[in-house]
Amino acid sequence: MDRKSFLTRLGGTAAVVLFPSNAVTAAIGHSPLKNKVKEKIITADEGAELMVLGNPQKHKVVGIDTDDQIFEWVDNLAPGSGIPPHIHTREDEIFRVLKGKVEIMVDNKSTILKEGDMAFAPKNIVHSWKVVGEEEAQMWVSAFPAGMEHMFQELSQMPEGKPDFDEVASICANYGITFV
Repeated sequence: MDRKSFLTRLGGTAAVVLFPSNAVTAAIGHSPLKNKVKEKIITADEGAELMVLGNPQKHKVVGIDTDDQIFEWVDNLAPGSGIPPHIHTREDEIFRVLKGKVEIMVDNKSTILKEGDMAFAPKNIVHSWKVVGEEEAQMWVSAFPAGMEHMFQELSQMPEGKPDFDEVASICANYGITFV
């Protein structure tokens, strides 16, 4: 098929294909996200640091950065640390192991993830994780939509030492997370 036949078949969409993207944006109006969301480049060392239940956590992008689309953070985890079985009612999560080994359970199926492995935990499905072995672990976690960053802010305000599980559960419940 020659170029003219191809463009004729495209009909009205040919103009969109031929115009530069800024001309298309001007012709059809700007994206509602264009004014709210700005580009952001984050190096490995960057991010807001919190201490959450004894483990350092670095927030890479939060809701305000993404029009509440996604929240991403890196957890640096001590051997044996973990989160008991729980359910999110608002967000899905993706766990990527960057270092160490993490046993993850999603919907009663457990597996040990190692560097480069990942797991997806959809909302309304029971899941948990625990660092296994003697080595520290590091996970890059994504939650979508955003919002959990506010929960972690609250959890980081708890006193050092062994956390009061009832207080943790109460804070989490305010964000649609229940332990089972």
